[in-house]
Amino acid sequence: MAFHVVPPGGGRGRGRRPMADINVTPLVDVMLVLLIIFMVTAPLLVTGVPVDLPDANSKALNDEDNKPVQISVDTSGAVFIDEMQITVEELAPKLTAIAEARRDEPRIYVRADSTLDYGMVMRVVGEVNGAGFKKVALITEQKGN
Repeated sequence: MAFHVVPPGGGRGRGRRPMADINVTPLVDVMLVLLIIFMVTAPLLVTGVPVDLPDANSKALNDEDNKPVQISVDTSGAVFIDEMQITVEELAPKLTAIAEARRDEPRIYVRADSTLDYGMVMRVVGEVNGAGFKKVALITEQKGN
């Protein structure tokens, strides 16, 4: 640390030079406070159900290696895993059985009719999330199709 010693007599007069050292202590204090603020607020930025929402303007997803499980909900509210019709209550056990048959967690694509009630879609997504699946995407059509 640098400090300036004042000569006896107050240091006034010809021998005094301007101090050219920068005091970095306030800079370090401010940086530590900013670091703590970012560390506290960063986990708060991720909230809600962990769902990957694709942009409607995005290109089609290319996922050839790991075939995703498609959950479809039609206009009447019937739920399908790929093309097999099930009830919402059967969704979590069926997905768990599919995940156990595979070695890794499958990616889940949820497709729902645009005229369907929002609550029904959230019920299906809630069942998927409650079963412990984190790789969930809601499928949309590209604009202009």
